[in-house]
Amino acid sequence: MRSKPLYDVRQIKDLKDLLESSCKLYADKPAFLVKHAPGTQYKPVTYKELYNDVNALGTAFLDLGLKNRRIALIGENRYKWAVTYLAAVNGSCIIVPLDKELPPHEIKNLVTRAKADAIVFSGKNLSVIQSLAGQIDFIKYFICMDDNFDNENFISYCNLIEKGRKLVEEGDTRFADTEINIDEMSILLFTSGTTDISKGVMLSHRNIAANIMSMCTMVYVDSKDVFLSVLPIHHAYECTCGFLCALYLGSTIAFCEGLRHIQKNLIESKASIMLGVPLIFEAMYNRIWDQASKNPKTLRKLKIGLKISNLLKKINIDISKKLFKPIHDNFGGHIRFFISGAAGIDPVVAKGFRDFGIGFVQGYGLTECAPIVALNRDVQYKDDAAGLPLPGTEVKIVDKDSEGIGEIVVKGPNVMLGYYENPEATEEAFKDGWFHTGDLGYIDKDGFVHITGRKKSVIVTKNGKNVFPEEIETLLNKHKYIKESLVYGKNDESSGDIIISAIIVPDMDKINELYPGNSYNMEEIKDYIRQYVKEINKSLVTYKHIKNVEFRYEEFEKTTTRKIKRYVVNK
Repeated sequence: MRSKPLYDVRQIKDLKDLLESSCKLYADKPAFLVKHAPGTQYKPVTYKELYNDVNALGTAFLDLGLKNRRIALIGENRYKWAVTYLAAVNGSCIIVPLDKELPPHEIKNLVTRAKADAIVFSGKNLSVIQSLAGQIDFIKYFICMDDNFDNENFISYCNLIEKGRKLVEEGDTRFADTEINIDEMSILLFTSGTTDISKGVMLSHRNIAANIMSMCTMVYVDSKDVFLSVLPIHHAYECTCGFLCALYLGSTIAFCEGLRHIQKNLIESKASIMLGVPLIFEAMYNRIWDQASKNPKTLRKLKIGLKISNLLKKINIDISKKLFKPIHDNFGGHIRFFISGAAGIDPVVAKGFRDFGIGFVQGYGLTECAPIVALNRDVQYKDDAAGLPLPGTEVKIVDKDSEGIGEIVVKGPNVMLGYYENPEATEEAFKDGWFHTGDLGYIDKDGFVHITGRKKSVIVTKNGKNVFPEEIETLLNKHKYIKESLVYGKNDESSGDIIISAIIVPDMDKINELYPGNSYNMEEIKDYIRQYVKEINKSLVTYKHIKNVEFRYEEFEKTTTRKIKRYVVNK
């Protein structure tokens, strides 16, 4: 496969440079589309307004004595979250983004581990933060984004930013004059691990700036694009790719009101790009076919349309957007492409969207790599691959097995400084300057990285064969009656061997939809699923055969990017 030229990008040395240069280049253009109340219309906030807000809040942070201090940040995707993040990292503070869904004891644990001096939080978290305030004596300031009150060490965000505005008007240039050390820890992110407890990842301005520039050479995005922000913004994937990257390119960011509102918000915001995880895109794609299947005439028309469209594409005629206009209109009529991450997506879904005239790419990354390591390009892609390594990022495979599969290791300016206060884990992760990802995979002849599974979740049989549970789970999850599954190795006391076992969660919503009024027998449904397992086994080599099937009706505990926490299930 012949490589295609990379896109040109402007150079930035840090996130302060990113913000200042974008605000000069795109001053009067909307940086954000904001809803001031649920159900209202989106209102634009320009790049100039964004810079003034960041300057004001950053000045106020410095006036509180928070330079070089840690600021924890917890809340839903919103404009004030974005301003807080930029004000902290660009004022030589250390930002500690936290998951808004964490239980109180976990919030306490992480702010304690981070040694936070202040916490900025959403009003939705007020009661939790108030209950913790009496238990955490080392936090000096509790800054609420919503309630307009100042009470002891509880401060109103609105009052604080107004104080910053007055300081700036009076000539305070402390924030504007702040010099950034691009190689110091500026961002402390706690991983939402699937195979272990969370680690603190230390990232610098250099890490994130390098990652942003590299990924923008791979996929074309410009200032006319509108991003719909759906995934939790505290997560490295959404934060770097859907927030900071969008600002770097002069694009506009609209915050989604929740997963149930994706379609409505796509229409309202006229979004052209959306980042998501496989679960979201697979649900959207399946819904298209489910709706079409309700009317045999519509279904036949859709299938014929796809055949015609794909034949015309072979002679470089693309009429897919016109042919499938109703599908595009359902997504607002402006979508150019979807970007999937956090886990591998079914290639059928990626190609399916592209057949409908909606571009689709997926990438691969880790929090430790700020986060992107490899990315499929809009002009060069393989739907069964994680993507090509980013420019400036070296990727290789070590400790290969007989099939060429080994651990993926990475080197580059985007790789983290190390694990926070965990030298043992840092030493284990880095060998000869290479970061060991813990992911297994291979690189094909065209240079594309393919992921086969996690090193910690691989099942090793007694005869030394490696079984990657993710591969089998992908096959299982294609069945209409299966919501999710988890494959693991179970000790068989009779044979002394490890047998491949699957825990399956039936999709009760789908089953109830297909059999209204509970007109089904659950044992028959289970037998139907077991028969499907037998069909899967026929497509697998013998040592990968599923020999034990278990059912559960409660979803598995997941990370914020909807990946199953295997270590919780294993316990």
